[in-house]
This record gives sequence, C-alpha cells and structure tokens, in this order.
Amino acid sequence: MTLRLPLIAAALLFASAALADDWPTFRGPNRDGVCKETGLLQAWPKQGPPKVWTVSGLGIGFGTPIVADGKIFGLGTIGGKEVVWALNEADGSVVWTLPIDDPRPKTNQNNGPSGSPTYDAGRLYAVSSKGRLVCVQAKDGKLLWKKEYLADLGAKGLPAWAFTDTPLVDGDHVICVPTSAKAAVAALKKDTGKVVWQTEVPGGVGDGAGYSSVVKATLAGKPMYVVLLGNKAGVVGINPENGKLLWQYNAKPATGGVAQVPMPVVYKNHVWVSSSYSGGAALLEISADGTDRFTVKELKKYSKPELNNHHGGMVQVGEYVYFGHNQNDGNPVCVDLNTGEIKWGPERNPAGGAGSAAILYADGRLYFRYQNHVLVLIEPSPEQLKVISSFRLPEPSSLQSWPHPVIANGKLYIRDQDKLHCFNVKADKS
Repeated sequence: MTLRLPLIAAALLFASAALADDWPTFRGPNRDGVCKETGLLQAWPKQGPPKVWTVSGLGIGFGTPIVADGKIFGLGTIGGKEVVWALNEADGSVVWTLPIDDPRPKTNQNNGPSGSPTYDAGRLYAVSSKGRLVCVQAKDGKLLWKKEYLADLGAKGLPAWAFTDTPLVDGDHVICVPTSAKAAVAALKKDTGKVVWQTEVPGGVGDGAGYSSVVKATLAGKPMYVVLLGNKAGVVGINPENGKLLWQYNAKPATGGVAQVPMPVVYKNHVWVSSSYSGGAALLEISADGTDRFTVKELKKYSKPELNNHHGGMVQVGEYVYFGHNQNDGNPVCVDLNTGEIKWGPERNPAGGAGSAAILYADGRLYFRYQNHVLVLIEPSPEQLKVISSFRLPEPSSLQSWPHPVIANGKLYIRDQDKLHCFNVKADKS
C-alpha cells in the first residue's frame, strides 16, 4: 500500500496538470480570448507550426470548438440535424454525436450553428440555432434536459441570423440570452433547467439580438453580468443574484443595425463596446450611485467609418485592447483602455490576411485568424504593429469560415467548416 500511494498521487497530479490548460467555453476560461499557457512558440516556421492532425465530417457551422476533460466539443449540421459532437483530444477521433435540433430555415447565409458549448463539471450546455438550450452529459452525449427560447422563455421569433449565444455557467446557474421581452437574459438551474430569474430591459430587444454572450466582471465594486443585447437594448449590466438591471447604455454603437456581435471588454471600471453595420465603438465608465444603482459615462465614441469590430472579438492586453477593424475586414488596431484613444492602426491586410479576423492572446502573442485562411502572429505593442509570422491553413474550404482560434494544452485548434485542424504550438525545450 505504501508503494502505491505515491503513484496514485502522481497520477492525480498529472491529471490535474493535463486539465489545467483546457478551454471550456467560448473565448477561453474567462471568456476574454486570453490563454494563460506559457512556453509556446514565439515565431512559426514558414509553413506554420507542426500539424498534429486534421479531421473532417464535423458538419457546417461557424461555432468555435471548446476543449475540456480530454475531449473537444462543438456544434455542426450533419445529416439534416444540428448536432453536438465530441472528439478525442489526442487524435480527433469521434467519441459521440448527439442530434439536438432541426436546422433553422434556409437563408442567404445558413452556415449551421454559430455558438459554442460550455463545459462544467462533466456536463455541456449548448444552444441550437433555433434557440433550444440543452444540457448534455459530456462523457457519452446523453441529453439531460432542454429549454426552448421561444416556447419557454418568450422569444418572439427567430432572429435574422438565428440564436448564437454561448451559455455561461456561474455557480449553480447557467446564464443564457433569449433576448425576449421578459427574458433578455435568464438564469436557469444548471442541474434541472428551472428558471431562477429573468431580466426585462427597457426598450425591448426585438429581432436584432441574440448574437453576443454574457461575460462576468466586477465594475464599481459590484460583480455583474455584462452583455451586448443589440437592437434598441444596447449593452447592459445585470445583478447576478436576482437578474435586476443595474445599468444600460442604449446608444450607438451598442444599438441599431443588422447585428451586434462582439462581447464587451471590461477593464477596471471601463467597458469597451464595439459593433459593425451601423455601429462603431465606445469607451464607457461605470460608477456606483448608491446600492445597486449605477451611472454610465461615455468617455470616447467612434462612428462606424472610424472604428468598429465585426464579429472576430477583441482582446485586452495590459492597458490596451486589440482587434480587427471594419465590417468584413480584420485590420489590426490598438486602443488605450484608459482614454479610448487609438494608439496605432487600423493597419490593412497584414502578411496577406484579409476578411474578418478572429483573435486570441497567448504567451506574449496575438493570433489573428483571417477569413481568407491566413493566420498571423503579432507581438502586442502600443507603439506599432509588429508582425512576427504567418501561414496559410492547409486544405482550405471554399465557404466563409469565422470560428475563433483556440489554444489548449499546447495545441492550436482552427475550425474550417466541417474540418478541424490541430497544430502543436508548444516550444521545443531542447
């Protein structure tokens, strides 16, 4: 027995370490596009980092995969159904698939589900394009419960680009964005799906909503959920305890237009919000004005021609936020989160990257994944654009491809519609 204890302890420590750098929800553990891993490649070979494997057959979809508990999870349209799939992290082999809904009606851009699952304590939470929130057992794909945005949470109809939010698990609750009159945001019991609270938002949300997801942050000393609802509702702060609306900013760039997509960036007591179409960008300051009363001050604002982010996300590094500027473009730009002033950019088509850009940050580098299948590695700096490396994805699809890059356990994952590429970005210590 005394000989076995150290081996068991070592095995437990190894298992803990192996899971320490998972990517359990959209945009990473803190939903901010920041990876905490170190020891990653600081530059890529000309042909790109070493490819570990490529798998296909995952169905069409814009959704970004997640990585947790030795598996990769995602959404796609396969065989006329929207499905959740699980792959083996080691080699990409299929572990299970679960049909969860019928696809949404055909539109001019019906590229499958666009959200990501969220992993928590052995379960997955995911939303179909038609607004079916499901809870699934992660080990085998068993459906545990489901909730309908339309039938159960009051959504008045399918948004133009369908429902695309990724649920947030916070304690015993799962937070979702039905964008209905009575439930712009809702909290459900994560074990049963029972509604805990629902948030009504003045002005309503209408059908130009449902494209962004909730982040949790502390502003003016108060933990709260921050979410860009779009249309007439704008960006809001919500009390996690009861769903009470704490503050609202319902002016452009947080309202109007076809779609408001990027998740806001929170820095100290500032909220940076941006959107495309008829949007722009704004730096907001949130201050306390009594118990559960908050005020919003607009510090800096840009119209769409000046500055906007389409749907590739924005990343805070230090006192600055980096993102791709312009609709259907990803021109890198750096903005000071203290003042809202542009430090440099937007810089056009770095290293041949073109189209919308989805980004993340890891180990001193920004990863810009462009719509034209070019990946660009950039050193973040408030001084100037510093391109380090670039490469083109192998076997590129002919369809629009917008999923965000993912880094988990030393591997870079890039989804290209029904394909998923895995690259080794861990630096060689030899």
